Amino acid sequence: MHPGHKAADEKMRAAGVPDAAREAFARAFQRLLDGDRGVVHGDELEPVHDLPALDDLPEAGAPPALDRAVVIKLNGGLGTSMGLHAPKSLIEVKPGVSFLDVIVRQVLALRARHDVRLPLVLMDSFATREETLAAFAAYPDLPVGDLPLDFLQSMEPKLLADSLEPVEWPADPGLEWAPPGHGDIYPALAGSGMLDDLISHGYEYAFVSNSDNLGAVLDPRILAWFASEALPFLMEVVEGTEADRKGGHIARRDGRLLLRETAQAPEGDHSFGDFERWRHYNTNNLWIRLAAVRGLGGVVDLPLIVNRKTIDPSDPGSPEVVQLESAMGAAIGAIDGAAALRVPRARFAPVKTTDDLLVVRSDAYVLREDDALMVPAPEREGMPPPVVELDPRYFKLLADFEARFPSGPPSLLRAERLEVRGDVTFP
Repeated sequence: MHPGHKAADEKMRAAGVPDAAREAFARAFQRLLDGDRGVVHGDELEPVHDLPALDDLPEAGAPPALDRAVVIKLNGGLGTSMGLHAPKSLIEVKPGVSFLDVIVRQVLALRARHDVRLPLVLMDSFATREETLAAFAAYPDLPVGDLPLDFLQSMEPKLLADSLEPVEWPADPGLEWAPPGHGDIYPALAGSGMLDDLISHGYEYAFVSNSDNLGAVLDPRILAWFASEALPFLMEVVEGTEADRKGGHIARRDGRLLLRETAQAPEGDHSFGDFERWRHYNTNNLWIRLAAVRGLGGVVDLPLIVNRKTIDPSDPGSPEVVQLESAMGAAIGAIDGAAALRVPRARFAPVKTTDDLLVVRSDAYVLREDDALMVPAPEREGMPPPVVELDPRYFKLLADFEARFPSGPPSLLRAERLEVRGDVTFP
């Protein structure tokens, strides 16, 4: 065993990191030693053309599988890219309504409509757990039996780039650790005991998505098809637009589907941004047969993503580190029988920046009362979302952004693009 791996494993064991997460880290570390830099060149890949589409699936009503399904939301992120140090899911997307409010209302509406259990479970981080569970207090009807409302994502040591030894940073020990990317969901489900809990309570299917994707709601029609086809894993994809240039796309290599993320594109591969060539982009809306994950022991053999940073992200002069990460959607290339389904753009409304936040806060999107779906306004049906580019010098941080829209967002109902350069306030 490499000395760096041995030291990192001992550190993880001492911190109580579950066995499944330690095994996943061991695989990633060995790949790094073997020279895997986690890059995939476009020349190795073929575009994906024909895929089944949601619009072509039969209507399902309330399939029997719905009472054996669970909704899992990734909720480990803080709003640091917007200058916050609180759970991103607590940011308001409409007046008085946060991401988390939308998610809970969607689940409760589905339960009421179809008379099913349908638990909501979050994959939290240590940084988001306390505030998020406190926000759940507003929804006393949310818990289902004795099933926990969340489980914790794993953590792994940051590695010094020159020696691959785990970082020691006494000034702030918390900076010695990093999340392993959202591919951690598989070992975290297993290692936390949540996977066994769900299966023992009779749940077979999980709909998994990011908490910042307001279009991601469990669709009974997709679930019915997923169950009837006996698929182990399904990824929802959308047809690419200019806004997806930095997103992960699917492709084929040696006849097998795979996902290529931004961080996996090698330097000089200018094909990555060609959304017309790659065509289908990952929404991170995934459907998982829980037994398939348990059958793998919770360790899905995902491609490596090597993320190079500094120990203290706010201090570029601090030592360089590597973080070994993976993407949960990459299971499409790791689980035999995995498939992809083309869905409408309405199911993909991610909010990664204040540019995106302006779009969903504007009148281009409406929050429906009956089912809490965030959907394009009727006047925009069939249109791609407006492309917004705000000057990052003045709009990147949420406080600065909100100060420049004192009366709320401008109308984007009929807009195709909004670009703002300079320090502009919208009265």
